[in-house]
Amino acid sequence: MSAPVTSIRAVPLTAEAFAPFGDVLEVTDSYDKLINAGMCERYHDRATLDFGPEGRAGISIFRARARALPYACDLLERHPEGSQAFVPMTAAPWLVIVAPDAGGVPGAPQAFLPEPGQAVNFHRGTWHGVLTPLAEPGLFAVIDRIGATPNLQEHFLDRPFTVTL
Repeated sequence: MSAPVTSIRAVPLTAEAFAPFGDVLEVTDSYDKLINAGMCERYHDRATLDFGPEGRAGISIFRARARALPYACDLLERHPEGSQAFVPMTAAPWLVIVAPDAGGVPGAPQAFLPEPGQAVNFHRGTWHGVLTPLAEPGLFAVIDRIGATPNLQEHFLDRPFTVTL
């Protein structure tokens, strides 16, 4: 990281604040159209999925162990070949950590606390924390690139930082 950070506060997740890193998947004030005989609102095409020329979309299920706040973050990762979406499968709280790129390493981190019903899609190459549920069962659908070329870069931090509320 460019400057030592010892502690950051998680803030509510909003589409505007998260825009430099990806998309927030959520119900908004307006839907695109009614479907299923008027019984279902469709919020259409809410994320930019990017799997590169050599990849395809895959949906996996992740079950991550719950973490506690304050949370000590010592690892950020990114996926240079494609986007990655985290879609919680329960209403349990979870944490989203991101950082801008600073010359090939993570820059100053930011943390977000999603509301129930919010998911995120990280743009290709976005530094982010590992899947961080704050309660069990830690179940997520993950939509990301499946392909033959490597799509994971990990960066262990020399100085971990702490995330608080």
